[in-house]
Amino acid sequence: MKKLFGTDGIRGVAGQSPLDPATIHAVGLALAHHLGSAPRVLIGQDTRESSDWIAAALTAGLTTGGATVESAGVITTPAVACLARAHHFAAGVVISASHNPWQDNGIKLFGPDGYKLPDSTELAIETEIFRHLEAAAKSGAPGLDSETWDRTTATPPPVNQADRAEYIRSLLAAVPDLSLDGRKIVVDCANGAASAIAPQLFAELNSNGGGKVILTHSSPNGRNINENCGALYPAIVAAEVVKHQASMGITFDGDADRALFADENGKVVNGDAVLLLAARHLKALNLLSNDTVVATTMSNMGLEAALKRSQIKMLRAPVGDKYVLEQMLSTGAALGGEQSGHIIFSGRSTTGDGLLTALLLLDIVHHSGETLAQLTADLKTFPQVIVNVHVREKRPLDSIPAVAAAIAAAELALADSGRVVIRYSGTEALARVMIEAESEPLMHHHANTIAAAIRTELGV
Repeated sequence: MKKLFGTDGIRGVAGQSPLDPATIHAVGLALAHHLGSAPRVLIGQDTRESSDWIAAALTAGLTTGGATVESAGVITTPAVACLARAHHFAAGVVISASHNPWQDNGIKLFGPDGYKLPDSTELAIETEIFRHLEAAAKSGAPGLDSETWDRTTATPPPVNQADRAEYIRSLLAAVPDLSLDGRKIVVDCANGAASAIAPQLFAELNSNGGGKVILTHSSPNGRNINENCGALYPAIVAAEVVKHQASMGITFDGDADRALFADENGKVVNGDAVLLLAARHLKALNLLSNDTVVATTMSNMGLEAALKRSQIKMLRAPVGDKYVLEQMLSTGAALGGEQSGHIIFSGRSTTGDGLLTALLLLDIVHHSGETLAQLTADLKTFPQVIVNVHVREKRPLDSIPAVAAAIAAAELALADSGRVVIRYSGTEALARVMIEAESEPLMHHHANTIAAAIRTELGV
């Protein structure tokens, strides 16, 4: 079982294990060794104040291990995946904790093909990381620890500014006929990596002046990433749409690998709705392989019903865009994604890409002649609630009698009219209780009962 890697790389509080300087340095050493002789590695990062020194510590480990490191600077996660593949890097690395608060950070790894590394590879790298840490501890030699590593003066490698421009060109190439066509859109950059890309991207998209783009939360200061903005708070951009009487709102998370939306009425449009629109669009173009879409266990039953009405089959993968992608590749599906806004278009991207998703959704709306509200009107979702419980450890829930009993009772009560999904977060110390049901009172009752049982047994 992996101890460092979660569903989205290594993540934690910056400066504390596993994101202390010594471990980060060991990650670089292990990765360089895993990649073979004199590998080239591309690094990108988000806007957190810790990203610079983490990139510097990682670079120190990589170069000690014989790697050559190039930096794309502040850039989105999918941009690193795209550039790593296009320029034949041995690996792409992103310093980001995605939607987490600014105090956190993380390390995400992509292979030379632009895909996230499989679990088996992460486990092999993790084993070597611990071997390097143990060797350093036994040697007694001065190491790269929190006391000797000066995070205030550490600098990452020089930035290749051309990387952003190349990525923007690749995005625009995906929608050659797209025009804002008089539309006014609001774009929330979450004070994150999208702040480095979205202003130029949407300026070029609107180069003929036919529409209007209102940028919000695009002034990162190192500590305001995801702070009451972005995809964690889609109601914020929805309110801005109403305020400005805009046609659509678009909101990204900290590293812009996902996007959520708001329609012209200020209603939030989540990843399930995007999957529905994209699936119908691809099917109409005969581009939806096997008429199949891959979603996750968190996607609403209403999406499954709406897709079925369009003769489209929905498969469910475990939560995490890497697992969605794995099922897409194994089944040949052209489209997959998560309710949270990670959408993957096979052939266009190797990971969730919020900016690409935004452009493709704009393109669907543009060519449909309808509004976003009209296009999503028939998606009738079951009431759904998610309760997050902070936990001190992640013991198997079925081994805890009180929790197992509460889950069993909910599953029995909702057998024909709802779903029960209980899982641990792969990136945070949380247990997530998701209940979906036709009856809202039953939904809330069982969600609160299960959450209370978990809190009693495992709560912090």
